[in-house]
Amino acid sequence: MTVPITLACWDYDRTAALADGSVVPDGVDLTYLNLPVEETFFRMARHREFDAAEMSLSSYVVTLCRPDPPFVAVPVFPSRAFRHNGIYVNTASGITEPADLRGRVVGVPEYQMTAAVWIRGVLAEEHGVPVTSVHYRTGGLHAPGRVEKLPLADAAGLDIAPIGPADTLADLLVSGGIDALYCPRTPRPFAAGDPRVRRLWADPRPVEEDYFRRTGVFPIMHTVVLRRDVYERNRWLAGSLFTAFERARAATAERMREQAASAYLLPWLYAEVAHTEAVMGTDFWPYGAAANDTTLRAFCRYAHEQGLADRVLEPAELFAPETLESYVI
Repeated sequence: MTVPITLACWDYDRTAALADGSVVPDGVDLTYLNLPVEETFFRMARHREFDAAEMSLSSYVVTLCRPDPPFVAVPVFPSRAFRHNGIYVNTASGITEPADLRGRVVGVPEYQMTAAVWIRGVLAEEHGVPVTSVHYRTGGLHAPGRVEKLPLADAAGLDIAPIGPADTLADLLVSGGIDALYCPRTPRPFAAGDPRVRRLWADPRPVEEDYFRRTGVFPIMHTVVLRRDVYERNRWLAGSLFTAFERARAATAERMREQAASAYLLPWLYAEVAHTEAVMGTDFWPYGAAANDTTLRAFCRYAHEQGLADRVLEPAELFAPETLESYVI
């Protein structure tokens, strides 16, 4: 007898074995829904549509600080990314270095989105740009009408307001309606080579590598959550899913190192793997709470400082306790 579970998650290489059925969680009849992350987040946060889902780490932390938290997470992280590369500026704004962002109007799709939490935290901690020194304008990047998935608590000292109902952040960045943009997706004007838009750091990779060497932080974007009612009925599901996600990740890591015939559209993949391991170590994308303690503590601190959590959460509070320890023979 298996438990039917519907999981909404994008088609990452590290989850491919779950999607194609070559890795099966013990005791689970898994339906894997390959959905864009924004759709998954919206449908899970607003309507609790899935038994389990990929979820913005920030949105999850926000729910934990509300009465009757609806989700419980397992410590797997399908999406991680350094975000220095996600700061874009209007070339006529006069912004040439991070400190120039103070006092400026900055667009962000949602104030509470994880990428923005990391960007604001790094700018404040590393570059002297206090979170309250920036005026935030929220809305859709390429289409009007985007709103916060979860209502925000009032945060003292913060200026957060939506853009116009017909506006988009990409258009405002080009026109100068906003000075800068914090965003995980590449704005179309930048991708098209529009000279009115550039990255704050023209070559962000060395900046990101230096950040990792100094801090040990590889920013986590998304975790995986179970609806709490699903978890409470069968608490073993948390451990079963954790193990399955780890097996899928390990299969991808092994395949990535196989050079006989490249499975990826990268001709110098071998060199990229070697460089990444030289900077970050061989296990550069770990799962589990303990292996990610430094990164999780940084995020929990930033979430509190930015008004998204009423206190600094401990990493262990984020995850099902069944996933935090294991038996020993």
